[in-house]
Amino acid sequence: GGPRRLLLISNSTLHGGGYLGHCQQHIQSFLGQKVKRVLFIPYALHDRDAYARTAREKFESLGYGLDSIHESCDPVEAVRKSEAIFIGGGNTFRLLKALYDNSLIPEIRKRVLEDGIPYMGSSAGTNVATVSINTTNDMPIVYPPSLKALGLVPFNINPHYLDPDIKRTHMGETREERIRQYHEEPDTPPVLGLREGTMLLVEGDKATLQGVTGARLFLRGKKPTEHEPGTDFSFLLNDSNPLNP
Repeated sequence: GGPRRLLLISNSTLHGGGYLGHCQQHIQSFLGQKVKRVLFIPYALHDRDAYARTAREKFESLGYGLDSIHESCDPVEAVRKSEAIFIGGGNTFRLLKALYDNSLIPEIRKRVLEDGIPYMGSSAGTNVATVSINTTNDMPIVYPPSLKALGLVPFNINPHYLDPDIKRTHMGETREERIRQYHEEPDTPPVLGLREGTMLLVEGDKATLQGVTGARLFLRGKKPTEHEPGTDFSFLLNDSNPLNP
C-alpha cells in the first residue's frame, strides 16, 4: 500500500474547453506512468454507455486505457482489480445510491485508503469522496440509503462553488447562505467551496489547492475565507475523528 492519493476536481468541463481539457495536465501528472488503465464509474449519469465513450476517448488521448464499471459483470471485483479509479460528474444522489446498491463503498475505501491506488473525482465524483453529500448542489432525484459518502477526506466540498452576483435580482439563497445553514447543524465539518477551474490534490497528509480560480473555506462558527491556488489545506486532513461509514 501507500498513502492516499486523491485529485478532487470541481468540474469536468470549463467554459470554452472540452471534457477534462482544463485539468488534463494535472491528470497526467497525478496518474503518472505506472498507471496503465483507469476504472471509470459513470453512475452519476443515466446514459452510462455514452458517458463511458466520452471518458474513454479522453483518457486514451492521454495515454491511458479505460474500463467502465457498468460493463463489468462483477463491479466489486472490478474495483478490487483496479489500478486507479475515476468517478465522473452528474447527479450526486443517483451516484451515491448506485455505489451503495453495488456494495462499492467499503471496497473503494479499502483500495484508496489501504492499498493506495489513485482516486480521481470530478463534480459529483468529488462530492462522494468526502464525508457526506450534504453540500451537493443537486436535486435528490433518487433516495440513497444514507447521505454518508466515501469519507476519503474528513471534510465536505461544494463543487461548482458560485459567488453571489450583486447585479442579479434573484432572491433565492446564495451558495454561501446554504453552506451557513448547513453549519447551523451541530458537529458539521468544514466545507471547501471549489470554484470551477480548481481542484484539490491530496497526497498522504498533504492537501494543495490547484487550478486557476481559487476556493472559499467555510468553518462552522467562523467567517468564510478566500484562498488562491497553491494554498496548503493539509490542516483540513488533521481530523481526529475521520468518518467511518
